[in-house]
Amino acid sequence: MSTSMIWILMIIVMVLSMLIQARLKNRFEKYQEVPTALTGAEVAQRMLQAHGIHDVKIVSVEGTLTDHYNPQTKTVNLSHDVYYGRSVAAAAVAAHECGHVVQHQEGYAPLRLRSALVPVVSFANSWVSWVLLAGVVLINVFPQLLWIGIGLFAMSTLFSFVTLPVEVNASARAVKWLDGAGIVNYETKPMAADALKWAAYTYVIAAIGSLATLLYYISLANRRN
Repeated sequence: MSTSMIWILMIIVMVLSMLIQARLKNRFEKYQEVPTALTGAEVAQRMLQAHGIHDVKIVSVEGTLTDHYNPQTKTVNLSHDVYYGRSVAAAAVAAHECGHVVQHQEGYAPLRLRSALVPVVSFANSWVSWVLLAGVVLINVFPQLLWIGIGLFAMSTLFSFVTLPVEVNASARAVKWLDGAGIVNYETKPMAADALKWAAYTYVIAAIGSLATLLYYISLANRRN
């Protein structure tokens, strides 16, 4: 792929990322207006109990869409609007994060792979910006340094793609359980699925963006060769 094509791809990714973020915000705001009987915290508690999980805490954290599961501390961290919200959006997000807990309990292979990559990616992310910058500056003196930076960046790109099946599977588990538990019905189930679909798109576009950036650095190194 030529450098000009890579630049076009990066611009397209940037525009799509902004559009997806705007759409995601719009979808969640819309589905926050659709009521449910339970709060997000109550949905999470019920889903964990339904799967026989009793050693994971559900806590409220600051921010918007900052929801995540931390396997190290065994906590489902829900943003204020999700933790206390009685809406389809809150239920969908809470169930999605609990989907990760169930994955962890069952030893879901892509999640195990992502967890194994975390320390490697953390190390790579700590150095990649500096190594790539030095590699570009010193490309005529020490071209191998840029390839080292590319290798570090490739770990982040790999992590982005490994994350995709983890997120999609957690969403599928969430919607299935919400439906089976009667928390959503034939009208609200598509809303929960739609909200999580747009959240998943953010991971897809991030992975593509990371790949485009990786290709750019590879083309830069190849031109030097």
